[in-house]
Amino acid sequence: MSTGSLLRTAFTRKLYLTVLVSIVLGAILGLAAPGVGAALQPVGSGFIELIQMLIAPIVFCTIVTGIASAGELASVGRIGMKALVYFEVLTTVALVVGLLVMNAFKPGSGIHADPGALHLSGTAQQYARAGASQHWYDFLVNIIPNTLVGAFTGGNVLQVLLVSILFAVAVKALGERGARVVEAVERIGEVMFGIVKLVMYLAPLGAFAAMAYTTGKFGASTLASLGGVVLLFWATGIAFCLVVFGAVARLCGIRILKLYRYFKDELLITLGTSNYEVVMPQLMRKLEHLGCPKRIVGLVVPSGYAFNGDGVCLYLGFASLYIAQAFDVNLSIWQQIGLLAVFMITSKGSAGVAGAGFVILAATLSATGTVPIAGIMLVLGVDRFLSTMRGLVSLCGQMLGSVVVSRWEGVFDRERARRVLSGRETVRETVATE
Repeated sequence: MSTGSLLRTAFTRKLYLTVLVSIVLGAILGLAAPGVGAALQPVGSGFIELIQMLIAPIVFCTIVTGIASAGELASVGRIGMKALVYFEVLTTVALVVGLLVMNAFKPGSGIHADPGALHLSGTAQQYARAGASQHWYDFLVNIIPNTLVGAFTGGNVLQVLLVSILFAVAVKALGERGARVVEAVERIGEVMFGIVKLVMYLAPLGAFAAMAYTTGKFGASTLASLGGVVLLFWATGIAFCLVVFGAVARLCGIRILKLYRYFKDELLITLGTSNYEVVMPQLMRKLEHLGCPKRIVGLVVPSGYAFNGDGVCLYLGFASLYIAQAFDVNLSIWQQIGLLAVFMITSKGSAGVAGAGFVILAATLSATGTVPIAGIMLVLGVDRFLSTMRGLVSLCGQMLGSVVVSRWEGVFDRERARRVLSGRETVRETVATE
């Protein structure tokens, strides 16, 4: 095969390679021609919106078919409780790690910022107002949509979860009469995944435009001004993904690096777009292929996007102490524990909130009053770079959620997972045999 043929094959069948090259080219364009790079924002945002418009129907179809095939309804509740336990434990660990790293390195010390000299910009004021309106019970209030159809148009995953579960339970109560409804929903789900496959051909273009916009809008100087903070957060995120998630993966009988290699397409798309929601559909499909039952994947993954923001929690502990250190606010161990307790509650209300990490940070700072809320201006300029690692860490947490619950339920096909992760069984081979 000629060199040209090899390149064409790589770029048409190896999505991760195409996306990686697109990210590099986008960064080069943004640095070389900032105006052109910044002007590409609609292209990157358009790709993200194309995927996001499919998330609600995909979540609905997978949850309905998953619960319908789950046997007794009691097993659904058991799976949900185990998923919530996993989410709570991992997000708490992420919060603690963020606090420990900041106490150890203290990157904000020496800045000696004056709260009175900082004024909230228009964007920061929007985040602060959104944060001030966020309460610990918001996730309970926001879970109920105004209308049934509104759950699918509001962009709130929690509302889609509620409608999907209620619909699935009602259909299951019909017994044999509901079989045709379930079959129809399953066919619609297949169509939705088919649309996702078509849209994913645009992933390299979306990643290229998103990276060009990021570097063109903020430039290398913005990153350099707070480069130490960005690098420390990225190093913390990478270490968290390798050590903490590595330990969890080992308990499940798999190796974390092989798992990341299996999901390399999804990781690179998240790296390029700073949005890990766009990979939800293919994440669910690949988890099923890995050896997790469809009924568990269909419930755990959508719930995880609402409740399992490991990256957001890591960021919250990190950013809050950085701002406190910059203002020379010495928080005692008990004050830090208090912040952690508040974050454990407020972080669960992030589903469907744009810039969730920033909103929750503003909400907690305004609620506790121990750290000046004006401090969010200190990290606003590099939040785009921090949000990329937030998304990558959260995505890694979503990869393991279904694996952990499946293992806990005793239904995780570990031998199949090892074959898949070692490359001895491909998705195409599995589809051909079904």
